[in-house]
Amino acid sequence: MIRCSLLGLDHSYRSYGAWRRPLTFCIRSSASPCPFGMNAAVRATVRVGLYTGASVYFVHEGYQGLVDGGDNIKLATWESVSMMLQLGGTVIGSARCKDFQTREGRMKAAGNLVKLGITNLCVIGGDGSLTGANQFRTDWSELLVDLVKAGKISKDEASKSSHLNIVGMVGSIDNDFCGTDMTIGTDSALHRIIEVVDAITTTAQSHQRTFILEVMGRHCGYLALVTALSCGADWVFIPEMPPDEGWEEHLCRRLADQRGRGCRLNVIIVAEGAMTRAGKPITSDQLKQLVTDRLGFDTRTTVLGHVQRGGTPSAFDRILGSRMGVEAVMALLEATPETPACVVSLSGNQAVRLPLMECVQVTKDVTAAMAEGRFEDAIKLRGKSFENNWNTYKLLAHINPPDVKSNINVAVMNIGAPCAGMNSAVRSAVRIGMIQGHTMLAVHDGFDGLAHGNIEPLSWTNVSGWTGKGGSMLGTKRTLPGKMLEEISLNINKFNINAMVIIGGFEAFVGGLELVQAREKYEELCIPMVVIPATVSNNVPGSDFSIGADTALNTIVATCDRIKQSAAGTKRRVFIIETMGGYCGYLATMAGMASGADAAYIYEEKFNIKDLELNVEHLVQKMKTTVKRGLILRNENSNAHYTTDFIFNLYSEEGKGVFDCRKNVLGHMQQGGTPTPFDRNFGTKMGAKSVLWLTEKLKTCTRHGRIYANTPDSACLLGMRKRALYFQPLAELKEETDFEHRIPKTQWWLKIRPIMKILAKYNIELDTSEHANMEHVIKKMGHL
Repeated sequence: MIRCSLLGLDHSYRSYGAWRRPLTFCIRSSASPCPFGMNAAVRATVRVGLYTGASVYFVHEGYQGLVDGGDNIKLATWESVSMMLQLGGTVIGSARCKDFQTREGRMKAAGNLVKLGITNLCVIGGDGSLTGANQFRTDWSELLVDLVKAGKISKDEASKSSHLNIVGMVGSIDNDFCGTDMTIGTDSALHRIIEVVDAITTTAQSHQRTFILEVMGRHCGYLALVTALSCGADWVFIPEMPPDEGWEEHLCRRLADQRGRGCRLNVIIVAEGAMTRAGKPITSDQLKQLVTDRLGFDTRTTVLGHVQRGGTPSAFDRILGSRMGVEAVMALLEATPETPACVVSLSGNQAVRLPLMECVQVTKDVTAAMAEGRFEDAIKLRGKSFENNWNTYKLLAHINPPDVKSNINVAVMNIGAPCAGMNSAVRSAVRIGMIQGHTMLAVHDGFDGLAHGNIEPLSWTNVSGWTGKGGSMLGTKRTLPGKMLEEISLNINKFNINAMVIIGGFEAFVGGLELVQAREKYEELCIPMVVIPATVSNNVPGSDFSIGADTALNTIVATCDRIKQSAAGTKRRVFIIETMGGYCGYLATMAGMASGADAAYIYEEKFNIKDLELNVEHLVQKMKTTVKRGLILRNENSNAHYTTDFIFNLYSEEGKGVFDCRKNVLGHMQQGGTPTPFDRNFGTKMGAKSVLWLTEKLKTCTRHGRIYANTPDSACLLGMRKRALYFQPLAELKEETDFEHRIPKTQWWLKIRPIMKILAKYNIELDTSEHANMEHVIKKMGHL
């Protein structure tokens, strides 16, 4: 008997009865499927469905296949979803279907499902596809009555299929479905957009050009908004918030001001659905004409079009699709006739279930708010994530530094190993600080630079173009401040530093703690401080995510894709890959899930020779199937004795005659490259939020013109916890930290490791505490 407690369930699925009914899923009914991450969702749904003992069916060509039946509805197997993760589009097809919009068409679809005994339907698509699914469920009972009357099905068949369970997953690059922070496909589309923007801005800067880029998003400005934040655009036009009257003069003035400050490049991002407050379209050609006529700038336009829909899915979308697929199966197995049709969603890093029609209604409310000119309401209805992005953009792009200075000096530094996204955080921190009237000081080379006085002021243009640069423009070192406290305190006094932003990894956290602990001896250290976690290892306590980890993860996954392709061509080959992360297994685990690895060895989950033997035997059995390849990931410090070489030698010996092995140590390539859209956006928001917090903290710490901050809450780490950003006192985080191994004592991602094992076909018993309850959309929108 299979026993499963995945996502908080502690039941035998045989007790449900639902598992006995075949599961099927239909990939959205439109002719324009979300091009990324759908296959990951399909793969996860099939494999977890099979794991629970269910029969799982593909429905080819969306709702059209459901109506036509026959060979369009096929039984899925474990091997049939192999090698799907890295593919764009949907391998089971999608099509527009007018037939399904009619009652007759839905009756045909119902008849096809009843004949196969299918009463569970998983739909991946946009709001139209999901609304159609809900209508199908609403009509189900009446459709069965009509089918019996017409003699298409028997009363017994109708009785066995008396209820249809529906669960939805949202696939849309536009991220236009309310209730979820991110829809499947959005992150990958942003990857394609940023790749093009980076390529264009290089030449544009050389020629001192203005570039106008039009991105997709007919009714939703998410892609345009995040692109603007990720590339430091001068202006963005989105349908949710049309520009004020007289925007033409404002735009031209802003572009001219930027050129006057020495910027060689202007970037304007336009959503394809952008409009004026009067409802007239704002096009890229119209903007080009405006800039050329009024300013005489050399201006070019680029309409990105369907390039945004091409390529391979990002690591984020693969993991999102996989997690949503698992949750969809769980929701179907738990469903009762009284359970409303739900959509599985993402809030922060949490999987949630939301009533489908509530999400659809709020999505429609956004459209209504825009049509009625209630643009502030439209922004809020999009959700807190969208609203935060909009507010950050406004701060960075639409406010000029004030003429009156605050007489506050804020130092910014990078600590520890460099990572992609650090520069985005520095840029936004510097510009938000200048907008507040502060003088922003660059501390080069970390705490070493602070001790040696390697400090200089930063200007607005100093940080131009930093969002797209990897590494650390300020320079960074791993040195801790403990042995240099005297020199550091003297320079804090010499340069009149009133607050500090410390951006980095575990050393930044420990260094911040050392400064706080030295406050009793050095009064100069009694200033507000904030630590922003930035490291590929994602091992800083107090935050579920660190800046830089997403870029490193995508680098690993891209490498694994190439390796799997090589293994697929050669056949009977197993690759063993060593990833970075110190003692933290985040990269190995998430890359394992995103690349479809057979195992991922990490320090946090102890393993022994018996486990290794089990994994080898698993691969031997896998080679007997049509999937004749293997991928094993190992975190660099997962075990002192079972090294990458040891594991390679063990697999090579035990696999003789069945498979051969290759190994690859990825090394420092994981720290390089241009930052992903996630890291750029995350770094931008973190940098902005940190300086705004410091500004407020300085007000409460200032007495009679003198700054004195010695309370625990005056030195905090800014981190994401589940669904929101929080400032947490460094001193309080000590209890949550394993200092010997440089990791948090509790790590959220360990709870989803069992998903990776199930998807690799390990017959394991799950026991996790994460449970996705049904939530309400309006209530959820009060979160981050």
